[in-house]
Amino acid sequence: MFKRIDHVEIIPRDFEKSIGFYTEVLGFVIKQRMEVPAPPLVEIAYLELGGTVLELMRVPDAACATTEPWSVGYRMMALEVEDMDLAIEYLAKKGVAITWGPVDLGKSKRAEIQDTDGIPIELRQW
Repeated sequence: MFKRIDHVEIIPRDFEKSIGFYTEVLGFVIKQRMEVPAPPLVEIAYLELGGTVLELMRVPDAACATTEPWSVGYRMMALEVEDMDLAIEYLAKKGVAITWGPVDLGKSKRAEIQDTDGIPIELRQW
C-alpha cells in the first residue's frame, strides 16, 4: 500500500541561499523549479539526492518555528555518507561546521550539521 517517502518539505528563510546550500554543498540536483500562484506560496523547487526529494517552498515573510530541538514535529532529516571523516573534511572546506559528533555507534557513525536556517541534518555512515 505505502511505498516510500515521496518528499520532505522545507520553508527556508532565504530560498536562493537554501537552494545553493543543498545543491552546491550537499550535492542535491534541481529536479524541477516552478512558480506557484497559491499565496502565500510563490515558488517551489524540487531537489533530488539519490532518489530522495526535498521540496523547498518560497513563502515570503514566513514565521519561524520553535527552536526547541525536542518539540513535537519535524526534527531532522538524515543523509547517508560513504565515509564520515571525508564528509566532515569536505564540509569544513565549504564552511559547514559539525554541530554534534561525530560519534561512533559501533555499526555506524553519526554527526549533525545545520542548513542555512539552522535546520538540523544528521549525517550517518553505516
